[in-house]
Amino acid sequence: MHAEILAIGTELTSGAKLDTNSQWLSLELAELGITVRAHVTMDDTLDDMITAMRQAAARSEVLLITGGLGPTLDDLTRDALAQLLGVELVLHEPSLEHVKSMFARRHRPMPERNVVQAMFPQGSEPLANPRGTAPGIFAVARDPQTGHVCKIAAMPGVPSEMKLMYHEQVVPRLDRSDEVIVRRRIHSFGMGESQVEELLGDLTARGRDPEVGITASDATITLRIIARGKTRELCAAKIESARQEIYRCLGSAVFGEEDDELEDAVLRMLRQQGQSLATVESGTGGLLSFRITSVPDYELSFAGGLIIPAGGVQSALIGIDPQRLEASTSNSAEAAIEMADGCRRKFGTDFAISITDWPKYNADNPAAAVPVGHVALAGDGVQKSEIIRHFGDPAIAKIRTVKAAMNLLRLHLLK
Repeated sequence: MHAEILAIGTELTSGAKLDTNSQWLSLELAELGITVRAHVTMDDTLDDMITAMRQAAARSEVLLITGGLGPTLDDLTRDALAQLLGVELVLHEPSLEHVKSMFARRHRPMPERNVVQAMFPQGSEPLANPRGTAPGIFAVARDPQTGHVCKIAAMPGVPSEMKLMYHEQVVPRLDRSDEVIVRRRIHSFGMGESQVEELLGDLTARGRDPEVGITASDATITLRIIARGKTRELCAAKIESARQEIYRCLGSAVFGEEDDELEDAVLRMLRQQGQSLATVESGTGGLLSFRITSVPDYELSFAGGLIIPAGGVQSALIGIDPQRLEASTSNSAEAAIEMADGCRRKFGTDFAISITDWPKYNADNPAAAVPVGHVALAGDGVQKSEIIRHFGDPAIAKIRTVKAAMNLLRLHLLK
């Protein structure tokens, strides 16, 4: 069984708002065994909306629509649905009473224009919306020539209203597929997409069961496993087989699954080993300590972090010998190790990780050498550093650098 999702609103196509509804609905439909094969985002143009609805209804068994159910002149979802079904809009009195009651509860008069929210394509079903003034619409489109049937649900674009309506009103009206869909995400760091794909071999081949896809986000490579089958147990077995193969191929590059971030993995390992951490960073604006302190119970392992300016001031803040610092540069492997070691002594922790001064970009000279920075780890009997080459988007470069610093500690803890 296949579904398509249509998100309507000029605010979405203009970039003023992000369409998060379609992503959420895709995950929810997978729980019913329904595969989503298209997301369409479009503005409020009636003819285009009718065309998009007609095409989706002809291709799929389920069409979910969000947005365009308000009272303004550009809210055209109900009109498009009526024309798709070849019927008129008719007033539904109970829905009108609901809209009136919503205004009465707010002690506000209802504008006459809001009556349109109680208008529905003839033969369709209103979907109750206890959180807002816009009821949803449920209809069934039948192709008279092929007999193909598509169930259509139009819901408000407001996420809190849409989610409640989906669970309470739409799901009971949908047929569950005889297919089960199970998903798993596995995260790795330290390799690029092409290198990961090469190591995985035909595991990511198109048409393979289970399907394994590769996604890169902020230098983290995520393997998305999707298994389909008659039972959840069968899907789980397929997932586990692919999971074991991924771990075998990527080894220590794998750091977690599902919602895990690198900081989750590092702090979990520190807790398990009863060890502590401090950080010092220059030029990243505190991104390293921000990510660490976003992990629940971070204070069990994290003693604190320093955000220091570039240059010699850092020597006083973390107790670095100024002469030793001057012997190198503020952005070098030696400086990074000095920073980490000084931070560790200051906080009295088992480990400290550091990030050196942020390199300067020369946007006017594309041929200039790629700027570099350094991260380092200091601990009892361990001093390690790593060079970081800063290419691409500076914002992503900062996240990549912070992750590289955490990964240096993670790999040491693995030993």
